[in-house]
Amino acid sequence: MRETEDQLRIIPQFCFPDVIDWEPVESYPSEMFAFVLTGEDGSRRFGYCRRLLPNGKGKRLPEVYCIVSHLGCFNLFSKVMELCRPSDSHLEHVDFECLFSCLSLRLLLRVFGSLLLERRVIFTADKLSTLSQCCHAAVALLYPFVWQHTYIPVLPPAMLDIVCTPTPFIVGLLSSSLSQLTELPLEEVLVVDLENNRLLRQLDDEDVLPPKLQAALENILERRRDLANERDGDSATDSGNLSTVVSEAFVRFFVEVVGHYQLFLVGEREDGYSSSSSSPVPCSFRCEGFRKAIPSKTVRRFVEVFMETQMFGCFIQEREHRRHAVRGLFELRVQEYLESIHENENRRVNRFLKGLGNKMKFLSKK
Repeated sequence: MRETEDQLRIIPQFCFPDVIDWEPVESYPSEMFAFVLTGEDGSRRFGYCRRLLPNGKGKRLPEVYCIVSHLGCFNLFSKVMELCRPSDSHLEHVDFECLFSCLSLRLLLRVFGSLLLERRVIFTADKLSTLSQCCHAAVALLYPFVWQHTYIPVLPPAMLDIVCTPTPFIVGLLSSSLSQLTELPLEEVLVVDLENNRLLRQLDDEDVLPPKLQAALENILERRRDLANERDGDSATDSGNLSTVVSEAFVRFFVEVVGHYQLFLVGEREDGYSSSSSSPVPCSFRCEGFRKAIPSKTVRRFVEVFMETQMFGCFIQEREHRRHAVRGLFELRVQEYLESIHENENRRVNRFLKGLGNKMKFLSKK
């Protein structure tokens, strides 16, 4: 056990044996290499590494993905490392089209609004596959935020009492269990019938999204197949392209709503001066300044409610304490947004529509 711990501690040195020669660079070709750890009993462990430059702008240091195994199969692990999980993996195993085939856009956005307010939501369907896919897709719409409460895509009938809890949840329930559901003393809950595109039970606050931004979302989502075609020139049945378009639309929505959050993350250095949010020191979030910076009254009212949710609190808390910049699609779009915010401050929604239209960079790549 002690020998194993010692080997684990020295692995970073094998991943970066040339660390003293490194300086931040703007480009670096990905490379594969391997190392061997030999134990006191003569046993060997093989380390397979892929070194590459992380996503981002400007000069930066490379990072290494490493797999340690007793198997000496360089070619096999080289192929595995080429499939290495990306830093932004929120679309893994997500198929939005199943959700769109079950719900109209207007109803889908009502459900989305309820999820943002962390309500209790039950999805019902006849098939397990429909339940599972739609629940996963609904949760993925919340990116870059993470659902912090109970999440059970397929709930066994024997555990049905869970839906009586007063805390937020997302639950998938087979239609065959609906008769049992009506007999339970339910709190306020949104029940979404995926088979018939309707709400079996509803709340009074589903229509919470800022009207203009909701209209922009609907406009883009209605054209999702055309936009997916423009992205790569492939068939619109390509679920990967469709998922990318859908995710981009909702990411743009969040950028318009809370994308300025970085401007209100302020840290204190040891010398007493303020530092930017990219600094490695812990930061604090200035809530009041963040809220007041929103020029639209309807957006501000929505954000005031959204700021009370646990998912927003955890989102900010994570960024307050991170010592390294968060990487992902949302952060990339936020940086683009902040760079352009001074150019046209009074055209937030127009910029949102334009960014999601045919001229979007990610869609125009051929």
